Amino acid sequence: MRFHYGLRRWAVTTTTTVTAASLAALGLAIGQTTAASAAVACDVTYTANTWTSGTGQGGFTANLTLENTGDPITSWTLAFDFPTTTQKYTPTGWGADWSQTGTRVTAKNLPWNGGLATGASTSIGFNGTWTGANPSPASFTVNGTACGDTQPQTPAVVTSASSLAVPEGGTAGFTVKLSSAPASDVTVTTGRTSGDSDLTVSAGASLTFTPSNWNTPQNVTLAAAQDADTAAGTAAFTVGGAGVTPATVNATEVDDDATVEQAVIVAPTAVTVPEGGTAAYTVKLAAQPSANVTVTSAAGSGDADITVASGGSLTFTPSNWNTAQNVTLAAAQDADTANGTRTITVASTGLTSKSVTATEADDDGGPTPVHVENPYAGANGYVNPEWSAKAAAEPGGAAVANTSTAVWMDRIAAIAGSSTVMSLRAHLDEAVRQDAANGATPLTIQVVIYDLPNRDCSALASNGELLIAENGLNRYKAEYIDPIATILRDPAYANLRIVTIVEPDSLPNLVTNLSFPKCAEANSTGAYVEGVQYALNRLHAIPNVYTYVDAAHHAWLGWDSNFGPSVNLFHTTVAGTTAGVDSVDGFIVNTANYSATKEPHFTIGTLVNGTSVRQSRWVDWNYYVDESSFAKALRDALVAKGFKQGLGMLIDTSRNGWGGAARPGAASGSTDVNTFVNESRVDRRIHAGNWCNQSGAGLGARPAASPEPGLDAYVWIKPPGESDGASSDIPNDEGKKFDRMCDPTYTGNNLNGNNMSGALGNAPLSGRWFSAQFRELVRNAYPPLS
Repeated sequence: MRFHYGLRRWAVTTTTTVTAASLAALGLAIGQTTAASAAVACDVTYTANTWTSGTGQGGFTANLTLENTGDPITSWTLAFDFPTTTQKYTPTGWGADWSQTGTRVTAKNLPWNGGLATGASTSIGFNGTWTGANPSPASFTVNGTACGDTQPQTPAVVTSASSLAVPEGGTAGFTVKLSSAPASDVTVTTGRTSGDSDLTVSAGASLTFTPSNWNTPQNVTLAAAQDADTAAGTAAFTVGGAGVTPATVNATEVDDDATVEQAVIVAPTAVTVPEGGTAAYTVKLAAQPSANVTVTSAAGSGDADITVASGGSLTFTPSNWNTAQNVTLAAAQDADTANGTRTITVASTGLTSKSVTATEADDDGGPTPVHVENPYAGANGYVNPEWSAKAAAEPGGAAVANTSTAVWMDRIAAIAGSSTVMSLRAHLDEAVRQDAANGATPLTIQVVIYDLPNRDCSALASNGELLIAENGLNRYKAEYIDPIATILRDPAYANLRIVTIVEPDSLPNLVTNLSFPKCAEANSTGAYVEGVQYALNRLHAIPNVYTYVDAAHHAWLGWDSNFGPSVNLFHTTVAGTTAGVDSVDGFIVNTANYSATKEPHFTIGTLVNGTSVRQSRWVDWNYYVDESSFAKALRDALVAKGFKQGLGMLIDTSRNGWGGAARPGAASGSTDVNTFVNESRVDRRIHAGNWCNQSGAGLGARPAASPEPGLDAYVWIKPPGESDGASSDIPNDEGKKFDRMCDPTYTGNNLNGNNMSGALGNAPLSGRWFSAQFRELVRNAYPPLS
């Protein structure tokens, strides 16, 4: 359905840096449509991270930053010579179309980064090998013109705005990044240097930029205090630090004639409290107060079983006024069968009060459902009757037609369903029926939450219906998450274990794919993080709902430079929810992907004639060769970061079996590392980054609870037989576009080593039934179908 690989950079052992700057002003000679009079000037920074893999030989990763300091250009070609004949570019690079002839290495822009305005820059890089030594190139050319100055460039602070208006009693913000990579970590501070003292920095006063995140925008928020004057004051803020050229942002206070538009904000205003359990709502203020404000929640008329358990009196200060605080309601366990309601009044002196309607979810006197550590343990899985019928109608499909698969909520309309497609509520009703047939055995139903604005931001096949620029985040919350949460909270479903798979293909894109405009927008606006946090807040509050956040797969995040930042992003995102790290039950890897659960014939530590398999073109310096090792390492890192010890991991094994005649039965006897890996690996894709409707794939291990230590379950989240994307352009109203990686004739790009896509032909839109694919998955199932 999606799942591609990200741009990758590897952490290694030693670093050397050479900078080329101040390219002489000469005319461009690239195509007749480029202005001949355009003056070209540039700065190029080259950083080589080198490691040794044997006596006198090894590998390296080169990261280059090209900044245009001359006239705007529409395309570029960067070239340099390796100092030795034994330095080789391996066919793995990013950000450019790379090639090598002799010692000459050439990088040509890709369609998305050819245009560089004055002061704009782009980051590119590649992997290489060396024998004897790995000196850095001494000179560079851009569009045929030599770079002569080798002095390091001083990065400049770049702000998204040079002036902005800040509403009195409110906030406004801008983003900060650097114009080029610094040699080491740089701290950029924002402080008022002159002007109205009502204007202050409320967030982002100190930001750290590293040689790897220098071009990732970070947020600074300014605030204007509420006061009684009517003047529209101004202030100047300097954004700078040691080793960078500073910038100035001018702020103007937008005065509101001293009227304090204060109010109590409550969300949600209706909650369901399970009998014998609790539920919560949040409270905050609409504007910054000049002094502390106390907000009380008091139970009024209605069912006396519902009480305010905590948060009955909350204090908001001038510094925490817009931080939501929790009020927890409790419903006593009793023997009645009524679903009573009670009104909770939220009030503060001088402000209009708000009401919350609390409804008791009665369970006929039985115990409140317990939120278990592993929702798959001891449970049966929900069989989706729509998928089951399609599978059973295919040759051999009856053998797996009763396997539990997930229900995908991939657009707003999927919630309500249609005359031909089951709604979310219909699936849950069917799950209740299946649960009743189980007797005392609980039932787990899996629901995929998948509709973030700018969804699938670095690919096309599963682009979604919501766009950030078109109020997508607010629609996501109000029209998508809120209705889903309301349905899942229905007491009729309280005995189900509802597992939610939260937003495949979202957070990992913020680590690896910020060069794609939609991903950069998702990052700079915070839409992905805020959307995931909102989903977790609403879903985690339901006692019988379990949340697992998508964590990509080993061939996306398995390099250190991706792995560590991903762990940090997962932690900061989840820690920012109301319940913190407790708002997730675990993470899932390999969703809708094809990576093998285990490579049986080699591990990452295998040496072939003294050479590590990491140096093979297939492994490509990754630290993992399969999903099991990746999932366990990721779990360990997340727990070390602060997640609970009981954190669970899931692996989607729906299409990673790789059985059939092509499956190797033993390790290769070759002494060549590339031949050994290619002949030994069970994952038979042409390239580990290929993701769309892969030819030769098979059904993987059947769903199972606790299959390995640290893993909650093997699961089938991607229903086998549902297409990843169309192999040709098919007009549709779901926002899904044609991605060439789904085209079997596509010869690839630099991200997959210019290999064929490996996709099956005649594929329908993502999510639609693809009979030919299902039949191939059945034929190549591993373990084989009995």
